[in-house]
Amino acid sequence: MTTITYYVGEHDGGDGYRLRDVWSETFSDHDAALVAAKSAAQRQHVEGRDAEISYQLVDGRWQTEHADGGDRPDTEAVDDGKGPAS
Repeated sequence: MTTITYYVGEHDGGDGYRLRDVWSETFSDHDAALVAAKSAAQRQHVEGRDAEISYQLVDGRWQTEHADGGDRPDTEAVDDGKGPAS
C-alpha cells in the first residue's frame, strides 16, 4: 500500500507542511502547521465513490482507469528532523 507523508518545517518566514516538494500556506507557528498536516493526513482516509477516470497521455492517447473509492493510502505527518509526529 502507498504511504503519503506530510512533512512539517520552516517555510517562507514561518512554518508549513509539504507533500513531496509542494508546500502548504505559511502558518504563524510550528504547532499550527503540525495540526494542519495531521488534519490533511487524516482527510486522506475518507472514502469516496468508485469512478472511472479518463485522462490524456503525453502522446495524445486517452487512458481510462477504475478508481476504487475505498482504496485509501496510509498517511503520516513528520516533523522535519524530529521523526514521526504523534
